[in-house]
Amino acid sequence: MSSSPQLVVHRDKDLMAQAAAARLLTKIVDAQAARGAASVVLTGGRNGNGLLAALATSPARDAIDWSRLDLWWGDERFLPEGDPDRNVTQAREALLDAVPLDPARVHAMPASEGVYGNDADAAAEAYAQELAAAARPENHAEVPSFDVLLLGVGPDTHVASLFPEHPGVRETERMVIGVHGAPKPPPTRISLTLPAIRAAREVWLLAAGEDKAKAAAIALSGAGEIQAPAAGAYGRARTLWLLDSAAASQLPRELYPPALA
Repeated sequence: MSSSPQLVVHRDKDLMAQAAAARLLTKIVDAQAARGAASVVLTGGRNGNGLLAALATSPARDAIDWSRLDLWWGDERFLPEGDPDRNVTQAREALLDAVPLDPARVHAMPASEGVYGNDADAAAEAYAQELAAAARPENHAEVPSFDVLLLGVGPDTHVASLFPEHPGVRETERMVIGVHGAPKPPPTRISLTLPAIRAAREVWLLAAGEDKAKAAAIALSGAGEIQAPAAGAYGRARTLWLLDSAAASQLPRELYPPALA
């Protein structure tokens, strides 16, 4: 496991989104300078999309060489291509359609009613193969060593589509799984597993709003990952929780020193 999680608490969700966008921009630019390219795993939800929207309006966004950025997803709703509830559809609207990405480096998870029909397990296996093909010998799993992997934290402590006590959070071998019977709609999804998440150099968990306060407190207070999947999401080099004051309101903050910039 990486060192203890670091916390950064912002006054409100808008400031959190703007600061997280600036932080991500810097991380991408640094990775491109060091290795020629960068890889980021995106998350959906209000906080993930808020970050992307803030990045879209950042005056510094053109510091990124968008053509040398690989984008992946931590999970996806297994719905038809273009469905407004799909994470990739929302990401395109928030940011991706506005920047000059290389389409070959935008790795959306498969949609339903496509080449895999409605077989979420086959679609998950295909995404796992795509990740494995992008991995390098120096990587720590059958996935690339993502520079930053973003995760939203659900009110029930779920991350990606790994839900408390659900079979997916117990997966230790596969990197990507089909999720069936998810406790929030839609019930069928595709998700990275905890082993894939932990291959990232840095994992950033986003939580804003009073409805996330209990989840953040549980995940950061020693809960097990089966009961609180967010507790099992950590990076090899750094684990960063980015919260607004409402989401941090139940935390024993003296236990968690502020993160370094």
